[in-house]
Amino acid sequence: MRLLLLAAALCALSTGTALAAGDADAGKTVFKKCAACHSVGEGATNRVGPVLNGLFGRTAGTTDYGYSSAMTDAGAGGLVWTPDTFARFIPKPRAFVPGTKMTFAGLADQAAVDDLVAYLLTFSPDYVSAETDGPAP
Repeated sequence: MRLLLLAAALCALSTGTALAAGDADAGKTVFKKCAACHSVGEGATNRVGPVLNGLFGRTAGTTDYGYSSAMTDAGAGGLVWTPDTFARFIPKPRAFVPGTKMTFAGLADQAAVDDLVAYLLTFSPDYVSAETDGPAP
């Protein structure tokens, strides 16, 4: 069994993908921390922050929302939201995009980040990962 787990881990590392994916159901609970400012799903509207439907695959700062110049500049500089870029952003948003108007302090727990990513992926059905060349799960 250990050999099988080691082989799976090495395969995941060699392809650049994570061994363990987050849990979308648990991510729905994590999203409650985001829901005061963001919405997802059918009928979602911008709030203090933009709608997060279709987040993955989108260039930062490009939806119909009043983004900070820091976020639109980040998008103009090539920031595209992928599970990886979002997972690096959400622990410390203001460190990742200095000058963003997002006031959320961050999500430090990696398992919660993974779960949130899995949940948000359910609202990005057209997202295609460059690693898999197929639609997101």
